Amino acid sequence: MDASRVLRAHTISSGRAMKQALKKLVQRTGLQRKHLEAARMYGERHVLAFQPLRARQRGRILCYHSVGQPEFGVNDVSPDRFRRQIEAALEAGYRFVAPAEIAASGGHAKDLGVSFDDALKSVFTKADPILREHKIPYSVFVVSKWSEQTEEWQKAGVLSWDELRQMRSEGVELGSHSDTHRDFGEIDLERARREFQNSQDMMQARLGFRPEVFAIPFGQSKNWNPETDALAREMGFKTIYSQAEETRPPGTIPRTFVTHFDDPRIFKAALRGAYDRWEEWTWTY
Repeated sequence: MDASRVLRAHTISSGRAMKQALKKLVQRTGLQRKHLEAARMYGERHVLAFQPLRARQRGRILCYHSVGQPEFGVNDVSPDRFRRQIEAALEAGYRFVAPAEIAASGGHAKDLGVSFDDALKSVFTKADPILREHKIPYSVFVVSKWSEQTEEWQKAGVLSWDELRQMRSEGVELGSHSDTHRDFGEIDLERARREFQNSQDMMQARLGFRPEVFAIPFGQSKNWNPETDALAREMGFKTIYSQAEETRPPGTIPRTFVTHFDDPRIFKAALRGAYDRWEEWTWTY
């Protein structure tokens, strides 16, 4: 058995042992599920960072959520860490391009795109200045009901339509992330149609355009199916983003999820493909 296979076998064994240990810990201590999920993600990201380099011919699109909104837990990256990640990628010779460019052509191995799910407030207040400083284009995927800001947490934490309109006027690509952020793997086609339709209608009414780009909520293989994919395309969505690179639903554009735990070592591992078979809720290695 060659060294890479030995490492892979050891990684799988270590990961399984870690999951069992966490499960026993929760049973003994009564920790809440969110604590288990955060601990599991932390452990998996660190274990998988030892995966060997994967050969790559196409560009990579990074998937962020918030940048300095700790209430979003594992999805939040601090502004300082976000800046360090952008600058580390540039220093390593990567070229940042619009996600749409990678989606359309595949891009080149050293191309990176930046995208944000949920249209959270810190994308505009914290991430945008850093990206503009480096002249980096990016995309934002909007949950239309959230941007209506009918609840207090949405007023405080989600971008308003006025803010989104300003961002679009400054060149930010906006797409749909559904109407209410439902799991499309668990809803029927009629509900899926409403999620698509309401999102399209709301963005047309509030922003003046009908989105043709969609990012799957949760974004993983179990959150999508062929029937929903066919419906989305029938309703006018031409590009559909998901994660992860090697486990994504057929016909979708992969993205690489960046987490709260991604220190410089883990971020570099992500760029070299260590998490291309990793999903937030389903570890497939």
